Amino acid sequence: MKKEYVVVRIDASPDGAPYVIVSLQATKDFKESQGFPQSPYGGGTGVMGFTNMDDMMKSLNKMLGGGGFGMPGNMTSMKLDMREYKELSLSVGDKVYLEISKAETSGI
Repeated sequence: MKKEYVVVRIDASPDGAPYVIVSLQATKDFKESQGFPQSPYGGGTGVMGFTNMDDMMKSLNKMLGGGGFGMPGNMTSMKLDMREYKELSLSVGDKVYLEISKAETSGI
């Protein structure tokens, strides 16, 4: 399986170790999110209404799980050591492809 992504963020490791976190978003999702102004509080509208405590908890879980606090939802993150990062010479906005395949096992 091969998927196309756009690099949306590159962060240094939080503990100062020699690696970076590269955040990717599917090209389709990236194009869709470009048409709407993003609120710094997540979502396109910026305001969430709550009618009861259960609704608030569901909305809070959704916001923390992805798409909240100005972060786009459906983001994929990868940890690359500095050698890999320099070899790829990635920057924000680059288009990348990820290919995933299952290892063939034989016998046992």
